[in-house]
Amino acid sequence: MSVENIKAFSIIGHKRAIDDLVSVLGKSKVFQPDEVSNFYSDIQGFNRFTSQSKYSEPLNRISNVMKILSITPRYIRTKKKFNPDFETIDSYSIRLSEKVEALENKRSALQKEYNECKRAKEETSHFVSIDRNIEELLEMEYVKAVFGRIPKENVKKLGTENFKTDFIEFIPCSEEGTYIWAVYFVPITQYEKAERIFSRLYFEKSSFGSMEEAPEEKYKRLKADVEKLKKQLDQINKKIENYSSEKEKKILSYYTKAAEFNLHQTIKTHAMERGESFCLTGWVPEKQAKEIKTKLESIESVEVSVSNGNDELQLSPPVKLKNFFLARPFQFYTEMYGVPKYKEIDPTAFIAFTYVVLFGIMFGDVGHGFLVMIAGALMWFVRRMAIGKILLPCGFSGMVFGALYGSVFGYETGMDWFYKGILHMEEKPIEVMSSSFTSNILLIAVGIGMSLLCVAMLLNIYTSIRQGDFGKAIFDTSGVCGLIFYAMICAGLVGMIIFNTNLFSVPYILIIAFMFILIFLREPLSKLVNGRKDWAPESWGNFVLENVFESIEVLLSYVSNTMSFLRVAAFVLVHAGMMQVVFTLADTAGTVAYYPVVVIGNLLVCALEALLVSIQVLRLEYYEMFSRFYSGEGRPYEPVKLRLGRN
Repeated sequence: MSVENIKAFSIIGHKRAIDDLVSVLGKSKVFQPDEVSNFYSDIQGFNRFTSQSKYSEPLNRISNVMKILSITPRYIRTKKKFNPDFETIDSYSIRLSEKVEALENKRSALQKEYNECKRAKEETSHFVSIDRNIEELLEMEYVKAVFGRIPKENVKKLGTENFKTDFIEFIPCSEEGTYIWAVYFVPITQYEKAERIFSRLYFEKSSFGSMEEAPEEKYKRLKADVEKLKKQLDQINKKIENYSSEKEKKILSYYTKAAEFNLHQTIKTHAMERGESFCLTGWVPEKQAKEIKTKLESIESVEVSVSNGNDELQLSPPVKLKNFFLARPFQFYTEMYGVPKYKEIDPTAFIAFTYVVLFGIMFGDVGHGFLVMIAGALMWFVRRMAIGKILLPCGFSGMVFGALYGSVFGYETGMDWFYKGILHMEEKPIEVMSSSFTSNILLIAVGIGMSLLCVAMLLNIYTSIRQGDFGKAIFDTSGVCGLIFYAMICAGLVGMIIFNTNLFSVPYILIIAFMFILIFLREPLSKLVNGRKDWAPESWGNFVLENVFESIEVLLSYVSNTMSFLRVAAFVLVHAGMMQVVFTLADTAGTVAYYPVVVIGNLLVCALEALLVSIQVLRLEYYEMFSRFYSGEGRPYEPVKLRLGRN
């Protein structure tokens, strides 16, 4: 439940050393560059370092090869010994590109020839049925044969007044949809006239236009050519496929390294140059800072200065979260809200515990909890979805509370065999369906809300002290005064409702009133405690007027935040109610459909409740608790590092 310490790096040196510098910082995988202007206010005369990455060209070559070979672009874990330099990567990319492009060019040429031959074969197939002695007609010196297709409705127009074709021999061959494939023979002297007539009739010539041999013979020849080309095409495709499978790992290794070194070059874009010198700034976690500083100082003409992140809060140091393995999955929710500021408390462990417990209370069912665990396992281990790791403990929590409720797939007597048969208890620990439980669960839900809000206020006090904001720690609505005010009111209400004791004596009420006055004056008092000279408002009249309305809002927030936890009780009762509906529908459906209705109903209720409970618990975390102690306005730690599997 902490933020890892980080160091600020300021590096200056000669431009000739920048490639060695980038190599060290990039390979460290922990350096996060920052804008030089954030570190230094006076950068007059400095310009952005301009340099194109030399790795972009070999990377593009390898990417193009992967497209040809149908290799999915991804970054893989390479062997530690595999660390090629630029010349090796560039040379490999050139050789690889030449070989694969030669194969691709050959395949493209064959594919084009195959497509043309196949199209000619298909068109020729429409004319093999001609029953005339076409060989003799083709051999005639002064007659031209034209093959193609014509719309059916236009065939009727042939020979009419506008389309006289007494000098043309028109032979229909076959039908295809709304077209008729045909051939017409025309004397060469009348060819142009015939073309004009058939053009007006939308006659489309075949791709070969005319034919120098009998259609049947041409069809046989084209069929043989198609089969031959198909065989050659299959062979070249197989060759490319085999090459892809044999070389995939090696290609991906070079692709990963080229992409990694290309990414390292982006560090240069954050550097500033003036003359022959450059300046670069950034951040490194404390654990690796000493080692990296030593490596950088070993580079000729490079100087490094290092300072603590605690001393550079005005620069907003990036935040690297550090949590134990059980809480780590819940960093997903923390980061979704926003990472903490440097020296602000990390709420991951808090959200991990409270989220799992609240989810279990609201979702309690042994069977449904087990289904959620299975769903979470599949989401994480199969799809690598971050939410999957969160659903695993949530499902287990649902099973634990489901056991306390005695609910298994909606059967409220599902655990009776355990409590009555093994533990010899008269009844299960919690009877959700009893009338007395409703009022109790409402009180318990409000009690949970009161407790968690008090914890959130304690966390706010701790965070404010860490950040040196003692005024906020004392006088804020979630500071010491706010905690005392809220806790005393809650204690008084609990005494009256639960223990039938009235704590609201005159001294008790005066303390509450005094805390509220301090909260009312929190702005000037906070500034005064923090040593600010401008602590007094410009106009006390305006200050009082504004804070009257703000105080009403503060009081309402205490009430609304507490009452929001009633949703915890609501979902406990909703689960039992929804399952009662399922069993009622199953009874109505009859004996045969009973179990199918129960199974489908359980799946629907489980999916719906899991979604709603997840959202509602997250809402409680973000709006009721986080708003008390957490800003989430920090800057995430994002070092220059290639993420494996991504592209």
